[in-house]
Amino acid sequence: MILRMLALLFAAALAFAGTAEAQTQGKTELLWYGQSAFRITTPGGKVIMVDPWITGGTLVPPELKDLGKIGKIDAILVTHGHGDHLGDGIELAKTHNAPLWGPAGMNQFLATLGKLPANLAPRMNVGGTAEVAPGVKVTQTHAEHSSEMILKDDSGKSVSYPAGEPVGFIITLENGFKIYHMGDTGIFGDMKWIGEYYKPDLILIPIGGHYVMDPKDAAYATNLIKPKMAWPIHYASNPYLKGTPAEYKAALGSSPVQVIDAAPGTVKTF
Repeated sequence: MILRMLALLFAAALAFAGTAEAQTQGKTELLWYGQSAFRITTPGGKVIMVDPWITGGTLVPPELKDLGKIGKIDAILVTHGHGDHLGDGIELAKTHNAPLWGPAGMNQFLATLGKLPANLAPRMNVGGTAEVAPGVKVTQTHAEHSSEMILKDDSGKSVSYPAGEPVGFIITLENGFKIYHMGDTGIFGDMKWIGEYYKPDLILIPIGGHYVMDPKDAAYATNLIKPKMAWPIHYASNPYLKGTPAEYKAALGSSPVQVIDAAPGTVKTF
């Protein structure tokens, strides 16, 4: 009888292990809202929002602007404090009790000003790695940009605050798939090192120009990083962001990288 019970327990353990393995070997889903905003659903079913400029997003399809339809959120990543990146992050963090991870200086102000409780505005810095959800690790990288945020004070007046050092994110999922969300950035030499060290499978790369890399710059950066796939973002949302995916692909020339040319609202699985 004891042997039979042990056998049943062993079989159950194997079944559980098999289920867990199947989850971590599953697919990753990305929904692009436009600009730099993504919803990432991981192989283990975790939901990570990145730069959630949704209700005010100029390219977000109307049917996606209802925050209540997003569903559960496990963590929020914000690359810097500008309004088209912080976006709806504060509201989403409160609604879902989901930590908002971003530049340490930005989160310090959000907590000090009472915009978020400390547990929803955790601190980390460039080079640091945190497990933002079970099995999902995020590393902050350098980004060549600026970071300020405009928030309402108690009287309703808009006030500008420093928001720390802008960052990018290496997002490592349960099955080892790596996404490099580059944030807003210009070219910097350590992109080559980031590619060699982290070996991202997919980069989410700004191409609009003016505030960020233009298509030519972005193609050069892509060749430094050498990812398998590149998804051009941060273009066409205002008249200054003139770069296009077609120009980016032309600048890449014979590069073997697979370019994902998608419209806002597109869902892709990997």
